[in-house]
Amino acid sequence: GDNKWTMTIMARNADTGNLKWGYQKTPHDEWDYAGVNVMMLSDQKIDGKDLKLVSHPDRNGTIYTLNRVNGDLVRADFLDDTVNVWTHVDMKTGIPVRNPEYGTRMDHKGKDICPSAMGYHDQAHDSYDPERGLF
Repeated sequence: GDNKWTMTIMARNADTGNLKWGYQKTPHDEWDYAGVNVMMLSDQKIDGKDLKLVSHPDRNGTIYTLNRVNGDLVRADFLDDTVNVWTHVDMKTGIPVRNPEYGTRMDHKGKDICPSAMGYHDQAHDSYDPERGLF
């Protein structure tokens, strides 16, 4: 199955400790990307709306930007055009769509998989410049 609470960004209510929302970046993470990278908070205007965001450049080769209030996926962009394990991220479901050519399964020898098992973006630190609106 999806192993729902692995590879997941979670938000809790700081007062009660209750789960507010969760977003799974790599359902059934067959590559072991782990996704333990930095989370960057920003306040940005998108489509004319002021949003409180959390952005996460993941080891699976995708930068996820979520509304940090409700967990809605705002953007999902590949770090560059070498990422091939996914064809795209379905913006309605939030699920990355696997490219079967680069999957790991017993009946198929995948090669030239990007990102590799080491991941694309590891634990290096990132930052957001609110004056320029750039990461």
